[in-house]
Amino acid sequence: MAKKKRKGRPRKKADPKDDPVVQRMNALFPADFIRKTAKDTGAFVRERKIDPVTMFWVLVLGFGVTLERSLAALRRRYETEAAMELSSSSWYDRFTPEFVEFLHRCVLHGIEVQAQQPGRILKEKLADFKDLVIQDSTIVRLHESLAKEWPAARSRKVAAGVKVNVVVSAVADGLHTVRLLAERTSEMKALRLGPWVKDRILLLDLGYFKYGVFDRVQQNGGYFVTRLKRNVNPLIVDVNRRWRGNAVPLVGERLQDVLPRLKRQVLDLVVEVEFKRRKYKGKRSQVRERFRLVGVYNEEERKYHLYLTNIGKERLDAEDVALLYRARWEVELLFKELKSRYSLDIIPSMKPEVVEAFIWIGILTLLCSRRLFIMVRSANPKKAKRFTHMRWANSFAEHAQR
Repeated sequence: MAKKKRKGRPRKKADPKDDPVVQRMNALFPADFIRKTAKDTGAFVRERKIDPVTMFWVLVLGFGVTLERSLAALRRRYETEAAMELSSSSWYDRFTPEFVEFLHRCVLHGIEVQAQQPGRILKEKLADFKDLVIQDSTIVRLHESLAKEWPAARSRKVAAGVKVNVVVSAVADGLHTVRLLAERTSEMKALRLGPWVKDRILLLDLGYFKYGVFDRVQQNGGYFVTRLKRNVNPLIVDVNRRWRGNAVPLVGERLQDVLPRLKRQVLDLVVEVEFKRRKYKGKRSQVRERFRLVGVYNEEERKYHLYLTNIGKERLDAEDVALLYRARWEVELLFKELKSRYSLDIIPSMKPEVVEAFIWIGILTLLCSRRLFIMVRSANPKKAKRFTHMRWANSFAEHAQR
């Protein structure tokens, strides 16, 4: 005889608010914060048909993960989530300068929360430093009709583009600052130095190579590491690492004059450079400054990889300085993640406000993704190394709609 099925109690439907993922997202961008910011910026003067909280999450978890690539598709997604119908105009007209400012403030809030809840701890050798930060830019191509608003730098074929300039924090495992600039803005003008760099290491690209920049980092109590430009020929004034035997004398020589004759694997020198500081009260002072120059010989390329820094030999070995610079690769991966996973490769609009809104939405998606990434890694410390940013980004994009 077949056994009778026991009647059990009906299972309770899980409340989405109890989901740790939802809780983490709501902690990053609370509903009260979204509503208040929407009202303060004038993006939502009155909440009639469109709810700012629902719209915020539809955009961040819709366009940001490439599920919906147009305003019409996002409107349909909103109608599904809010169980209501909207006219095209009521949706499209929401994308105003005030709405752009609302999204921008949400980005600033997300960055601030991440800074207060760091996702990483620097290794022992870097424990004395507050953070390791990397500055760089990427270009987002736009429709040619936006050439007056966002003119391209050099290309005649591609007439418009926005420069997304970021500072990435290793401790926060994400963004430290982000700005939208005209593509023609030079990298040097995009660099903002001040007291915030104190006790932090800046990994600078060759686009920022200028002795005045290094001098300002030092004056603000910060540290820097950068590749050395090919045409730079500083004077060698001291040697931090000496070699036995009949070594080539270096003190008093110019770097490029002795470099072809060197056979040592590692260089660790003190060099002197001369430059003019920025104008102060109408005058520019001529100064001499000493920096540390590190070189590691690359067998495959048969040449030295040279770096300039102000980090003392007692804090980091020459090999550690060279290894540290490799961390600049993180910013390249971040740009790849933004463009390939969070829709910053091509913006499908000819309206300036929509373009800026979509860029901020992509960055908001990144902030949410990185926050969950930290949670997942913390919950699985043994498997943490398997969770790379790009691998997680793929998983996040696939399940964001859920």
